[in-house]
Amino acid sequence: MKIVRAYKFRLYPNEEQKQFFEQNFGNVRFIYNKMLHDKIEYYKKTKKMLYNTPAQYKEEFEFLKLSDSLALTNAQLDLQEAYSKFFRKASGFPKFKAKHRSKNSYKTNNQKGTIYINGKYIRLPKIGLVEIRMERQLPEGSTINNVTISRTRTNKYFAAVNFEYEKKVEKVKPETYLGLDFSMSDFYVDSEGNKGNYPKFFRKSQEKLAKEQRKLSRMVKGSNNYNKQRTKVAKVHEKIANQRKDFLHKTSRKKANSYDVICVEDLNMKAMAQTFKFGKSVNDTGWGMFVHMLEYKLEEMGKQIVFADKFFPSTKQCSSCGNKKNEMPLSERTYECESCGLEIDRDLNAALNLKQYAVKSIQENLVSSDVTI
Repeated sequence: MKIVRAYKFRLYPNEEQKQFFEQNFGNVRFIYNKMLHDKIEYYKKTKKMLYNTPAQYKEEFEFLKLSDSLALTNAQLDLQEAYSKFFRKASGFPKFKAKHRSKNSYKTNNQKGTIYINGKYIRLPKIGLVEIRMERQLPEGSTINNVTISRTRTNKYFAAVNFEYEKKVEKVKPETYLGLDFSMSDFYVDSEGNKGNYPKFFRKSQEKLAKEQRKLSRMVKGSNNYNKQRTKVAKVHEKIANQRKDFLHKTSRKKANSYDVICVEDLNMKAMAQTFKFGKSVNDTGWGMFVHMLEYKLEEMGKQIVFADKFFPSTKQCSSCGNKKNEMPLSERTYECESCGLEIDRDLNAALNLKQYAVKSIQENLVSSDVTI
């Protein structure tokens, strides 16, 4: 089985390398905006699509020749993808990249060994060896596809190394099942009655964040003090994000190691945050990131994740007798079944229903596979 993964490592470039990175960030942003602008103007005049490439601009803008050519090519591909999503109505019309709001990054590809890792250094096209901190090694036999260089708002440089490798994965015969129901207050409640106990990192740091943001609001925009304070605000956000990722990785690993099949609901978290006006609480949990982590960790171990259909009534249905209620408002925290008399926490009831959904789904798949054979 071919597995594609990406590891993110901290870089420690020297001053010359930092200048090269910054030049690439700016040039990638420039070529993206220039190509987008020309496409728009050409369409206004001709009502046709302009198929332009970065190479067409290098004579006019010679500073582009100093950049990694693959970085410019990837900017072109990103613009094409943005247009493709727009035509598929998957997103809005492509937007121009702003210098102070857009992410500072560029992607370069490995062509015949132009990118490799040697000890505590990574070799990158047109710049050579850059010091890298490797917390973990790439799996044996890995092939590097591409690397994305980025700089955070706290002025730290990172390399996201995308690689692929072959791994023999044996399918695990399902024996242990778990249902996970999303909970606004506890992160999740599982079918065994355990709760996620999410530490609510954003809520805990909200007072400190507000204090730093108040200081920032009083400063003159663009001044040295403003830039220093903006970095302090960014550090608070960065710490929250790192704490959240650490918690989600550890929790998803524990669940993936303990169960063969895990069932979750196919939730639209963005719509949930807007509908119920719980934006902070929903977004703070990082549930979508957690589900993604569970999915690939289970896959690598030959295990399975099952997504319950959006219309599956996990909250309204009794986990004991299967009776279904017409309504189950958020204010009702206990599920009381009118048919069998069951009284149970609504989240635990939903988790038990999800576990039953997973068992039924796996059994039906096994039966259909036998019939096909």
